[in-house]
Amino acid sequence: MSLFEVKDRMDALVQELKQHNYNYYVLAMPSISDYDFDQKLKELEALEKAHPEFLDPDSPTQKVGGEITKSFKTIVHKWPMMSLGNTYNEQDLIDFDERIRKAIGDDFEYVCELKFDGLSMSLTYENGKLLRAVTRGDGTKGDEVTANIKTIRTIPTQVKGENMPAHFEIRGEVLMHKAAFEKLNNERIENGDIPYANPRNFASGTVKMQDSSEVAKRPLDCFLYFLYSDENPFKTHWESLQAVKSWGFKVSEESKLCLNIQEVLAFIAEWEEKRFKLSYDIDGIVLKVNSYAQQQELGFTAKSPRWAISYKYKAQEVETILEKVTYQVGRTGAVTPVANLKPVLLAGTTVKRATLHNANEIERLDLHELDTVLVEKGGEIIPKIIKVNLDKRLPGARKIEYIQNCPECRTELIRKEGEAVHYCPNDEACPPQIVGRIQHFISRKAMNIEGIGAETVETFYQKGLLKHISDIYQLKNKEEELKQLERFGEKSIQNLLEGIEKSKKMPFEKVLFGLGIRYVGETVAKKLAQHFKTIDNIIKADFEQLIAAEEIGERIAQSIIEYFAKEEHQQEIEKLKGFGLTFEIEEKEVILASEKLSGKTFLISGVFEKFSREELKEMIEANGGKMMSGISAKLNYLVAGDNIGPSKLEKAQKLQIPIISDDDLLNLLK
Repeated sequence: MSLFEVKDRMDALVQELKQHNYNYYVLAMPSISDYDFDQKLKELEALEKAHPEFLDPDSPTQKVGGEITKSFKTIVHKWPMMSLGNTYNEQDLIDFDERIRKAIGDDFEYVCELKFDGLSMSLTYENGKLLRAVTRGDGTKGDEVTANIKTIRTIPTQVKGENMPAHFEIRGEVLMHKAAFEKLNNERIENGDIPYANPRNFASGTVKMQDSSEVAKRPLDCFLYFLYSDENPFKTHWESLQAVKSWGFKVSEESKLCLNIQEVLAFIAEWEEKRFKLSYDIDGIVLKVNSYAQQQELGFTAKSPRWAISYKYKAQEVETILEKVTYQVGRTGAVTPVANLKPVLLAGTTVKRATLHNANEIERLDLHELDTVLVEKGGEIIPKIIKVNLDKRLPGARKIEYIQNCPECRTELIRKEGEAVHYCPNDEACPPQIVGRIQHFISRKAMNIEGIGAETVETFYQKGLLKHISDIYQLKNKEEELKQLERFGEKSIQNLLEGIEKSKKMPFEKVLFGLGIRYVGETVAKKLAQHFKTIDNIIKADFEQLIAAEEIGERIAQSIIEYFAKEEHQQEIEKLKGFGLTFEIEEKEVILASEKLSGKTFLISGVFEKFSREELKEMIEANGGKMMSGISAKLNYLVAGDNIGPSKLEKAQKLQIPIISDDDLLNLLK
C-alpha cells in the first residue's frame, strides 16, 4: 500500500471500530463478532506500529487502560464546581426570569440543556492534549481520575480546532446508557453480586475503580457542556458549544437556544414525555443565560450561579394493585421476589411487574395481598414499589410472607448470615439452575459456543439431551435425536457441532468463568487462573491460599471452597477434562533477566502505586524467583502493599518472614 492508502485504511478502521464500540458498549447491540473485532483491532495496531506518524491519539487501541491507581490525588478546582439551584415548578422559573430582567434588562437569551443524571467531571486540556480529569468532590476540590477517564471512548485525549485556547477546562457528565446498565447489572446478578440501583451509581462506582483496564470494560459515555478558560475567545455559551463540538467533543444535540421564558417552558414540556425515549437518564432541564458578559454581571451566590437554574422532573409515580408475588430462581440459586401488578401506564410504558429484591424489602414495605401500592420509575430502570396505601388495604388481607421452599424444586431455601438473599441449594436438580448454568457456560463471555443459544439450551433440557454442562460435548453422539427437533436441519447441526469442537480451545480463565461458581465473575476467574495456573491447584487451595490471590476476598474464597467440596462438581470437571477442555493456563516462556532471585520464594499482597501485582510477579520470575500461593515457613519474602489483610501480616510476622515493599524488591535486583 502507498502511504496515502495506509492513512486511509487506518482512518477507516478507527471510524469502523469506534462505531462497533458504540453498538456494543452503548446500545448493547453488537454488530460484529468478538473475533472479527479483534482481527480488525490487531490490523489497526500493526499499522499504527509501522506508521506511528499516522496514529490517532483517540484511536480505539489507546482506550484499553492498564494503569493501577492506589489512591486518588486531590486536586483543587481552578473554577469551583458549584451546584445549581433547582426547582420542581414553573412559577419558580418565571420568578427566576423576572429577577434576571430586573438585573440586566430584557435583552438576553437562554440556552436550555438536558440535565444528565450522571457524574460531574472536569477535564483540563493543555495545547489540545488531555492533562487531567477531576471529579466534582466537594465543589472546591475533587479526585483526579485521569487514567480511568482516558478509557472512555467518547472523551478525546487530543483535540484541535479553530479558536482553541492553549489551556482550557471543559465540564460534563459521565453516564451509562440504560441498555448497557441492564446488561451489566444482569451479569452482576448472575454472578451473585449485589446489583446497582441505577446507571448513575454504576457509572460513579466505575470511575473510582483502581484498575483502569477494568474501567475500560465498562460502557461509560460522556456529554460535555461548559467551557472555562482565562482566554475564552467566545462571547456566548451557545457559540462555545458549537466550537467545542467542532474540536471533537461530544455535545448533546438536544440543547436549544431560547429567546424568552415561554420558549423555555415549551422546551421543558416537550421533554417531559420525550425523555423516556432517550437511551440514557435525565432528571430535568438546565437553563443558562447565554451571554458570558451577562453571566459575569449577574454573578454568584455562595453556592450557585445567579445566571443558571435547573428544573427537575418529578419521578413518575402511579398507584396500582399488587396482584401477587412470584419468585424467580437464578442460575446461582438466588431466589428473587417479583411483584406482579395490575397493568398500569408509567413513564411511557405499561408496567406489569416491579422488583422486590429480597425478603427484607417485603418486610420493609409490609406487603399484604391485593394491596394498593405506589410504583415509581425514576432513576431506576426497573419500576419499584415505594409504599403501600394503607387507607385502601382490604379488611382481613393476609400478610405476604417470604417463601420457605424453592418454587421450582421445593427444596428448603437457605440464607447465610449477613446476606439478604435466599438460595436454593439443590443446584444439581433444580431446573432453572441447570438451564441457567448451561446457558451461562455457552455464553459469549464464557465459552462462546456458536450454533447454540439460550432457547436451544431450554429445548435440549426439556428433551432430555442436556442435564449437565458435560452433556454438551456428547451431543455429537446424538445427531439422530437432534434431527428430530424442529428447526434443526443438517446445516444447523453441523454449525452446532463445529461450535462445540471449537470451544475446546478456549483458555482456562474462560472455562473457569463458564463453570458458574457464585461470585466468580469474568475478572475474578482471570485472576484465579493467573495465580493458581491449574484447576487442580484451585481445588487443593485452602482459605488462606485463596485470599492470597489478587482480588480474592473472603466471600469469594468461601464460595470456591464450597463449590469444589461437592463430589458431583469434581466429577463434572473430570468429564470436561476428558473431552479436552483447557484446565491450565498456557505458560509464557520466561526469559531470565538475571539469577539474582534464584532460590528465593515470594508472595505478593496488597495494592501498589508503581506496579500492578502481575508486573511485580513477572519481575520476580524474570530474575529467577518463584511465586508461592500462601504464607508458610517455605516463604522467603512477603511483598506487601497497601490494604494487605491483617491476618496475612500477623501470620508472616509469627513465622518471622521478611515483609518488604516494592521499592525493597527493586533494591534486591540492583
